[in-house]
Amino acid sequence: MFVHLPSRRQPGPPWATLLIVAACVVVFLWLATMPATQRLALLTRWGTVPTTLLDASAPWLQQLAELRAARLVTAIFIHADWLHLTGNLLFLIVFGVPAERALGTRRFLALFVLGGAFANLIGAFTLAGTSAPIVGSSGAVSAVVGAYLALFPRARLGLVLPLGAYLEFVRIPAPLLIGFWAMLQLLFTYVGPAFGAVAWWTHLGGFLIGIVFALVSRPAIARRMRS
Repeated sequence: MFVHLPSRRQPGPPWATLLIVAACVVVFLWLATMPATQRLALLTRWGTVPTTLLDASAPWLQQLAELRAARLVTAIFIHADWLHLTGNLLFLIVFGVPAERALGTRRFLALFVLGGAFANLIGAFTLAGTSAPIVGSSGAVSAVVGAYLALFPRARLGLVLPLGAYLEFVRIPAPLLIGFWAMLQLLFTYVGPAFGAVAWWTHLGGFLIGIVFALVSRPAIARRMRS
């Protein structure tokens, strides 16, 4: 999958996207060096555990001391396996680079972190009785995809499709592909698995947050482009 976006500005390095990719890879490699029991303990400690996060019976001081709210953010950078990591980072690079260049580094980082945190919160509420941790940057990446759609509604995505013995390169409107992806997420909320790191409402919540964030940011983006 490839993206081509014309721009009047000389694009700089996508520092935020590169930083996020590096952070996710480093955390994954660090966890991979640990024994399974220790790794599971860290996933539970720093992932978003719905039953822990939504436990209203715990005193506020205890919740603050345990950094329960902060786990909505730390969970973003933790991934369960290579497939989980690779899929999220692929989407992040494809949609994150053009979104960062439009939003700017600081605003893009805010989108990723806050969008991911709110998406994890939505996932926790939809899985309120689950004690397995929600981990991964899926919600944050979904926010980036939503922002991309709002920022570039006329963009086209290039796909390489296997047609018999040949590979065919085609350009498809981004809203069509992203809309199909969003419909799949909605379908999976009803028929797909929803446990552990697979919290489909987290994806949908992040996607909607990203759209709203981009629409609200349009005046600031226009001023940035004129400067």
